[in-house]
Amino acid sequence: MPDIMRRRFLTALALSPLLAQFPFAARAATEQRIIALEWLPLELLMALGVMPAGAAELYGYRQWVGEPQLPESVVDVGLRTEPNLELITQMKPSLILYSQGYGPDPARFMRIAPGLGFTFNEGGTGKPLTSARHSLMKLATHIDRVPQAVAHLADLDNQLQRLKTKLANRPKRPLLLMSILDPRHVIVFSANGLFQEVLDNVGLENAWKAETTFWGSVVIGIERLAELGDVDAIGFEHGNQNIVDQVTATALWQSLPFVRSGRFKQMPRVWFYGATLSAMQLIGSLDHALEVK
Repeated sequence: MPDIMRRRFLTALALSPLLAQFPFAARAATEQRIIALEWLPLELLMALGVMPAGAAELYGYRQWVGEPQLPESVVDVGLRTEPNLELITQMKPSLILYSQGYGPDPARFMRIAPGLGFTFNEGGTGKPLTSARHSLMKLATHIDRVPQAVAHLADLDNQLQRLKTKLANRPKRPLLLMSILDPRHVIVFSANGLFQEVLDNVGLENAWKAETTFWGSVVIGIERLAELGDVDAIGFEHGNQNIVDQVTATALWQSLPFVRSGRFKQMPRVWFYGATLSAMQLIGSLDHALEVK
């Protein structure tokens, strides 16, 4: 595999541990200076209407997550796996948010400021959206944003119910959710993941029923997609249109059943390892891509 393809492939694996128009206006945290060392707690913070003083790996965030957009005032504090602790010390944060089990040992940065950790898949239950709800309330309680959290979760529930009602009369065709990584590989979204829990909530069947992981995603060869029969498919971009164009022009891709039947659609990026805002983006993508009248 060429070096550039290998880097993209390994990047996608490493990503597994995170304002288009959302119904809130993110604002600066005047009461606290909060730094997020990983994209999931960053998303939780912005769901509460609070913009961080700093966050890790902003280039990657814009490529893989994208929304909500971050203003230039947010300081990039280094890699999620190796943040710049000297810079963070100079910023004098009042709170540091991190993802448990991903990134540096919390003991390294909790000497600088108090820390609050979150998990993607609480207790290994395979319910990341449920975990995100708990995490949102945990953070809201800590930073005095409980009313905002309650309103946000009510909005999420309303969006889920509206889409479920809209999809009720849709043909019961399984749906494949995926993203092209390189000319030979895709990442498919499986049981245990955020996407799966959203599908469950709106009454959609996941077309991928083979292997899974703790993170709810599996990297496979493109040829394995030929095993899928009568399915719809959605592919999420992540700043990789040149690779998408290369793959979708191949004879192998054109031979895939869902491509031949015109049931593949490409949609803007949605963060596979995110929280409630990512779930809302996915709801919007499903609504648009499936075109249910």
